[in-house]
Amino acid sequence: MPLKPHQFDTLINKLGLTTREGSNHRLAWFEHGGKVITRTRCSRGSGELPHSHSIRQQLKLNEDQLSGIIGCSIERDGYVEILRGKGLIR
Repeated sequence: MPLKPHQFDTLINKLGLTTREGSNHRLAWFEHGGKVITRTRCSRGSGELPHSHSIRQQLKLNEDQLSGIIGCSIERDGYVEILRGKGLIR
């Protein structure tokens, strides 16, 4: 599923990712319990993001889960449960 920059912004907002602007990328990471659990980055620019597959993998999501977050059926609490199910959060 190719992502567009506004969909990356949706991921940041819905999951409560912390962000920082790098020289060529927007860096984003998910913290839980004071610990960084996942991190990703997005190139600046317009149009479809060339590394959407990598963003999905870095956030530890499958296609359906990514679609659920962008489509409003999964919120931050649901993401925490996904990460718990994968053993990344206790």
